Parts: sequence; C-alpha cells; structure tokens
Amino acid sequence: VQLQASGGGLVQAGGSLRLSCAASRTIFSIFSSATMGWYRQAPGKQRELVADITSGGNTNYADSVKGRFTISRDNAKKMVYLQMNSLAPEDTAAYYCRMERLGYESWGQGTQVTVSS
Repeated sequence: VQLQASGGGLVQAGGSLRLSCAASRTIFSIFSSATMGWYRQAPGKQRELVADITSGGNTNYADSVKGRFTISRDNAKKMVYLQMNSLAPEDTAAYYCRMERLGYESWGQGTQVTVSS
C-alpha cells in the first residue's frame, strides 16, 4: 500500500475530524512534486473529489465542503491532511487519498467517516 489513510470515525453533526494520509517509502521521491487529493464515496454514489492540493500548495475544494474542510500537506513528513469541521450527515462516506503525478496515480485504502444527526 503506497498511501495509508487514517483518522476516520463516528462523530456527531457539527463535530470535527482530521484525516491523515501517509505515503510509503516507495513513493517518497515523487511525493513533493505530486498533486494530492481527498475523495469520498457514499453508498450508492460515485466517488467524488473533496479537495486537492498541488505541489505548489494551490488548493481546490468541492463546493459542498468550501469553508468547512481544509486540505494541507507536509512534504517533509510525506503526509497529507484533511481537517473537517462542521460535519454534517451528508459528509458520511469512505474517504480516500490519491496521488497524481504526470499521469501516474495511486490510491490509498478508504477510511470511514460517519456523521450522526
């Protein structure tokens, strides 16, 4: 597994969670120059982009999470984070991290986020 996601769990509406994604040593050399993203997939729905961050630190967010979620990266630690605030039941999904560089992509396993009302 090249990307290891963690930090999911059960939280009440209005709460917060911080997801982390750690890159394995096999992709250390390309991590800093890759675009990293968080995606999510709810049961019966297609996987969708939540947020991504380029190697230069430019960020992009889905409209549904703007102002609530923040993506960040630590190139020295080869980590990507997703801070999720003001969580709502519609944020319930499996969350996946993804790395993309020059057409190469790698996906981590999902971490489940469940928001109760």
